[in-house]
Amino acid sequence: MKKWRHRCFVHLDPSAWSLGGLSPINRFLTTAIVFSVVIAILDSEPLINQRWGVGMAVVEKFLGVVFIVEYLVRAWVCVESHAYQDGWRGRLRYLRSPTALIDLLALSPMLLTFIGNEAYIFRLFRMLRILRLARLGRFSSSLQLLTEAVSSRRYELGMSVMLTGFLLLVSSTVLYVVEGGTQPEAFGSIPRTMWWAIVTLTTVGYGDAYPITVIGRICAGMTAVAGIGVIAMPTGILASAFSDTLQRHRHEHVHEEHH
Repeated sequence: MKKWRHRCFVHLDPSAWSLGGLSPINRFLTTAIVFSVVIAILDSEPLINQRWGVGMAVVEKFLGVVFIVEYLVRAWVCVESHAYQDGWRGRLRYLRSPTALIDLLALSPMLLTFIGNEAYIFRLFRMLRILRLARLGRFSSSLQLLTEAVSSRRYELGMSVMLTGFLLLVSSTVLYVVEGGTQPEAFGSIPRTMWWAIVTLTTVGYGDAYPITVIGRICAGMTAVAGIGVIAMPTGILASAFSDTLQRHRHEHVHEEHH
């Protein structure tokens, strides 16, 4: 049993697969995940559902069984990993890990089909099938590098979020004071004005709310200019983080090849 467990672990854990790329099982699982997400998207269209609903339901149930088996097998073989080697405690720790929780949440539509098709909450759980796409992260080194890059700049990104929140609050308050009396529907309160501030700071500009006074337009122009910096700041931080992370991994890869 230990021998079979180790074999399953090697095929399921990308870091344990030494032949390059993904194992055949993981290739099948990634294909199944993408296919199930496509089915979930198409299933939301009534015309497609009316014609192909029965067939898609059969395929969805088959894929659901595959993912349930995968979940159980991963829980069985997790003790082969250094992080979960201490028996049932290791398995319990694995089941509480973010990846295992995402797997379980993505399986919930299959496990909760008894609710009934007309219930609103059933529609919500059905759409949780889209979360299966997040499971691709364990198969993709690119997504792992992305996570590492974002984590390495979390403090800088946090400062950027705080600055954005400060500008959002200040611009909303100013426009509330200036425009609230003339346009109570759009600027009659700070929460209402925040919608305009979000649209302006992100440079989207829907045009559903805009100032009509001279002072309001001047403040709106300053907010729009500040929005350019709000967008540019996290963009620059993330670009630098991606570059540093990629270079570090390339150096590590070259170093491993030399040894």
